[in-house]
Amino acid sequence: MKRRSFVQASLALGTLGGTLSMVGCASTGTIPSKAKVVVIGGGYGGATAAKYVRMLSNYQIDVVLVEPNDSFISCPISNLVIGGSKTMGDITTPYDNLKGKHGVIHARDRVTSIDAAKKTVTLGGGATIGYDKLIVSPGIDMLWNSIEGLQAASTSGQILQAWKAGPETLALRRQLEAMPDGGVYAITVPLAPYRCPPGPYERASQVASYFKKAKPKSKVLILDANPDVTSKGPLFKKFWAENYAGMLEFRGNHKAIGVDAKSKTVKFETESDIKADVLNVLPDMSAGSIAMQSGLANVNNRWCDVNYLTFESKVAKDVHVIGDSVLAAPLMPKSGHMANSHGKVVAAAVVAQLSGMDVNPQPLLTNTCYSFVNDKLVVHVASVHQYVAAEKTFKTVPGSGGVSAAPNELEGIYAWNWAQNIWADTLL
Repeated sequence: MKRRSFVQASLALGTLGGTLSMVGCASTGTIPSKAKVVVIGGGYGGATAAKYVRMLSNYQIDVVLVEPNDSFISCPISNLVIGGSKTMGDITTPYDNLKGKHGVIHARDRVTSIDAAKKTVTLGGGATIGYDKLIVSPGIDMLWNSIEGLQAASTSGQILQAWKAGPETLALRRQLEAMPDGGVYAITVPLAPYRCPPGPYERASQVASYFKKAKPKSKVLILDANPDVTSKGPLFKKFWAENYAGMLEFRGNHKAIGVDAKSKTVKFETESDIKADVLNVLPDMSAGSIAMQSGLANVNNRWCDVNYLTFESKVAKDVHVIGDSVLAAPLMPKSGHMANSHGKVVAAAVVAQLSGMDVNPQPLLTNTCYSFVNDKLVVHVASVHQYVAAEKTFKTVPGSGGVSAAPNELEGIYAWNWAQNIWADTLL
């Protein structure tokens, strides 16, 4: 459906939302009791959806974004903060333009409950917001009970995850800086699926790059529950062998089942216990907590099944779930770029439905994931996914995308430009 068609249809909506739909009025902080569209979560999926619903409706459909933070912090690129070549400021963007330029109403709070029958959400501060359409993009949550002792160790700050960019990103960096030369950093990788398939291997590469410069006697252990590297395996392993030999070691089939924070030990299902000076333990992951609590995570009590054409939940009418919380279609990664693509497809579908128009029958999703193997060299994987009506799912377009031939500096430039462009597309 062409954008002109969206604009023409949205004009017929008149002044839906009244003064709340006017660009720039959302900076007051007032939370309305009703909105045409409510979006939960201001990450790559939710922020994109909020912006594009406004744009595609010619700013006629009012949108409330419920997000407790005042700024967006990017998980992609955050491993470079841990490695020391970027700062938190480099990966942080305020929500100012969503509010001031696009008229998104930003409710700085958390949704504590969803009533799909009454079509309302309740916030932690007590406010209730009615909706016509709800877009849920809560990211992932940690399944703490998959690793005994981990929740307490994480709460105390002794064993970190840093899988949601923010304070833990800096805390993990400080642990690495404080570690003596000759120490060991160990990262555990859960069984797939989890957020960002190549993320643990990029992080291990970043830590090894830092150690090579600052702590050359130190070691990096990748303790992976999967039998092999789950993404870009040949590229990562070749680079490790050529650049981090004797420093970085990969061990497959190491499923973590417990930790002892006092002795800095990880316990495994079948392998021997391992001690490390810095433990970065990633448990199994699931849809974000609000999706779990509200019953939207209807597949193995872990992921949300959706109608891929519109991303509408299969268990709740007019509730659309996007991003990492979704049960992935074949070869669909849980990545920031993919969440951004989900956000555009759901925005188009929601605007079409609210405008009484047909939904695009063949939406496309794109994905590119860059991984830094040191502070300059990068490898990537890319793909294009098209909706296949006969199978009611997305499938990769034959011949689309692919992986890098080898790490190179030019891709490092591309990666940083990709980050700047997708942040602008999502937030500016």
